[in-house]
Amino acid sequence: VQLQASGGGLVQAGGSLRLSCATSGRTISNNALAWFRQAPGKEREFVAAISWPGTRTKFADPVKGRFTISRDNLKNTGYLQMDTLVPEDTAIYYCAVSLYNSPSSRLEDYGEWGQGTLVTVSS
Repeated sequence: VQLQASGGGLVQAGGSLRLSCATSGRTISNNALAWFRQAPGKEREFVAAISWPGTRTKFADPVKGRFTISRDNLKNTGYLQMDTLVPEDTAIYYCAVSLYNSPSSRLEDYGEWGQGTLVTVSS
């Protein structure tokens, strides 16, 4: 499956962005979707995940209450709504398709990755 992440950009602290992850090549039914991020000089870290078909979600502690993950199964697309952004959210955001249908924070549970979209939050 091919994944195309989009929606990144420059935003002031306190602002919002909505990332999209469009998938193609095959259906992603029975696969969880997730977002990870990687800041300069840091390792890739988990942000949020959503199960198939979307009834369960999982969030990293730093984004709980600020980020929302969703998916449109007819469009094979995932979304990450990011509100109340802070400079620490600055990173390249990657979407990924899981090998399983349950949301997971483990990188090794994800077999396919998009190219990433840059989010920059200014103070």
